Amino acid sequence: MEADTVAIVAFYKFVPLPDFEQRRIPLLKLCEKNGVKGTILLAHEGINATIAGPQKGIDTVLNSLQSDPVIGTLKVKYSSASEPPFYRMKVRLKKEIVRLGRPDINPGEQVGEYVRPEDWNDLISDPDVTLIDTRNDYEVEIGTFKGAQNPETKSFRDFPEYVDKELADKKDKPIAMFCTGGIRCEKSTSLLLTKGFKKVYHLDGGILNYLEKVDPSESLWEGDCFVFDNRVTVDHNLEPGEYDMCHACRHAISEQDKESEHYVAGVSCPYCHDSLSTEQRERAAQRQKQVEISKKLARKHIGMSSAERAAWREEKLEAKRKADRSRKNAS
Repeated sequence: MEADTVAIVAFYKFVPLPDFEQRRIPLLKLCEKNGVKGTILLAHEGINATIAGPQKGIDTVLNSLQSDPVIGTLKVKYSSASEPPFYRMKVRLKKEIVRLGRPDINPGEQVGEYVRPEDWNDLISDPDVTLIDTRNDYEVEIGTFKGAQNPETKSFRDFPEYVDKELADKKDKPIAMFCTGGIRCEKSTSLLLTKGFKKVYHLDGGILNYLEKVDPSESLWEGDCFVFDNRVTVDHNLEPGEYDMCHACRHAISEQDKESEHYVAGVSCPYCHDSLSTEQRERAAQRQKQVEISKKLARKHIGMSSAERAAWREEKLEAKRKADRSRKNAS
């Protein structure tokens, strides 16, 4: 990897972490000390993360996590980018590391059969196999496997309802599922097995592993893959795609979408314009202003000096005062 290339790693593990709350601050400090940014989720059921930074910093964080006997070896997915895909480092405490809304589902007890990327095409080409994209609708719109069913979920929490309505008569049929990096399928396959499905499969390592391992000339993947960082999407070569993101609704947007009268950078896009409240628009506008301030300062929020941070806070307070005055006058 070139010296100025940013290393990106994604990993997760379902493992009991009864002390997950106490792990937050030490892990945050470790990442910040080593120049690593991104998001790590901690919950009683395990850890889920995508982080980026210098290779040495990434190695230090991974070595620290994997030397912990409670966590042990992680399955790590590597990629890279020419620019940092994250602005800050966040370690968040959650009820679930991927939220299905079913605390009784435990991937540590049972999951579907893993299928290697090299064997995936043969499986999903079988006409008896029902292929399901477990991701949300805005992700599926950008790209998916040929012939895959779209559950049209707004949130992964909607997936159990989809299973009950659309798959109840397929409990004896083979079901194959996939997601971005594999974590959602740990829970979706566990859910189906709990409900009595007999033949449940999932793509080992998710779409990103498939794009890395399978030659584009043999691929059954169509389009780009949505990713949850500033790259927005990646193509079959795992290079950043041509999409941007609406930071109000997180929908991927094309250059054509930006030409819409409903597109306001950082505030709204054609997909969310009609659903945003005045308060949501004001919050988005304030957030966009903060992003622009950071760009002018040529550094991110966490890298500001004391004087710069004070100036940024004053800008933020003034924006809030202005919004408060507007609401007061409107009432």
